[in-house]
Amino acid sequence: MQDPNLIVGFERSDDAGVYKLSEDLAIIQTVDFFTPIVDDPYWFGQIAAANALSDVYAMGGKPLTAMNLVCFPIKTMDIEILKNILRGGLDKLKEAETTLVGGHSIEDNEIKYGLSINGIIHPNNILTNSNAKVGDALVLTKPLGTGIINTAIKGGMANDKVIAKVSESMAALNKNASLAMQEVGVSACTDITGFGLIGHLCEMVRGNDFGMVIHAQKVPYFQEAREYAQQGLMPAGTFRNKEFFSKWVDPASTMPPFISDIFFDPQTSGGLLISVPREKADSLLIQLRGKNVPEAVIIGEVVAEPKEKIIVF
Repeated sequence: MQDPNLIVGFERSDDAGVYKLSEDLAIIQTVDFFTPIVDDPYWFGQIAAANALSDVYAMGGKPLTAMNLVCFPIKTMDIEILKNILRGGLDKLKEAETTLVGGHSIEDNEIKYGLSINGIIHPNNILTNSNAKVGDALVLTKPLGTGIINTAIKGGMANDKVIAKVSESMAALNKNASLAMQEVGVSACTDITGFGLIGHLCEMVRGNDFGMVIHAQKVPYFQEAREYAQQGLMPAGTFRNKEFFSKWVDPASTMPPFISDIFFDPQTSGGLLISVPREKADSLLIQLRGKNVPEAVIIGEVVAEPKEKIIVF
């Protein structure tokens, strides 16, 4: 028997779990960690923290506390590397006004770092990934392509300028984007992470009485991601995403190969994907730009037909 206070569990693959504590207070819980995606340990710490915090922001909540999760080869690697990772995470938590209350570490042959995050929200204000409405506009707040670029970084093919650009994007909090959508009032939201744009769109339409149309030319992405994709530099997650999620993309959809690669590209600490009533879309964009989220754009809309399908023009 399901606990009646569990508002959001794992049945819809949502961004976080939500549990009601009282009539006007619910707790949001999430956890995420991964191996280094950039060489600089301080940047890695910031990115991992921003990624973990993002799930709370996507639900429309306020993060309150965090706990570190650390795997580190203490016998073979300089402890200063770990200190810089943790310093990056702590600085990002301070930016998010979130308190670090502890954590857990184990010895491992491979570095892994992330956090569990607890946040709060009013039970009536929860945003999930499944409540989009026909006629809504779809807004994306960060450019795509981080997975492809991270693959180039690991292969030693990305220069310092590209590394700095993608690191800054991944380390940027979705806090201001979340505040903007809360002020305007939106229908649904998710953040773009490991399933890529198409995968997270599929999570929004699966089991629902609507579909979505994406205007490929309007979707923001890093130009370097296009260059690397055309060279065949893609993470393994891209192929897994294509294999699993392609069945929800309408057969009539035609995407150039590099666009398909970018749209299925697994993101790390990507932007928010917001479904907003069309009449509020311009207000949302104004709010986003006023809160220093300048790359946010409308990339498509929610449509009545075909149901449970993604069409890309």
